[in-house]
Amino acid sequence: MGNVKLKIKKGDVVRVITGDDKGKEGRVLEVQPAEMRAIVEGINMITKHTKPSATNPNGGIVKKEAPVHISNLMVVAGGTPTRIGRKPDENGKLVRFAKKTGEIIK
Repeated sequence: MGNVKLKIKKGDVVRVITGDDKGKEGRVLEVQPAEMRAIVEGINMITKHTKPSATNPNGGIVKKEAPVHISNLMVVAGGTPTRIGRKPDENGKLVRFAKKTGEIIK
């Protein structure tokens, strides 16, 4: 896939549109463009059994977020999920905007 420009960025609030967590919202913690996936706060939680190590001397069971495919996420702008477009602003710099409302997304 390589150099694909993704419409979701770290810090965006997104809604899950399909899968086990359908309808839930969360903030994007990390985007993995090469895998076309994103890690969203509180979404797609997995249970990981960890061995004792220097950072975690007791080991045990850790709950953490697993990556979700970008196609299953929609950016929430102004309280509603919307598709994202890109257009030049008055300075000619490309900015993201909500297709539903036309508002520019920072």
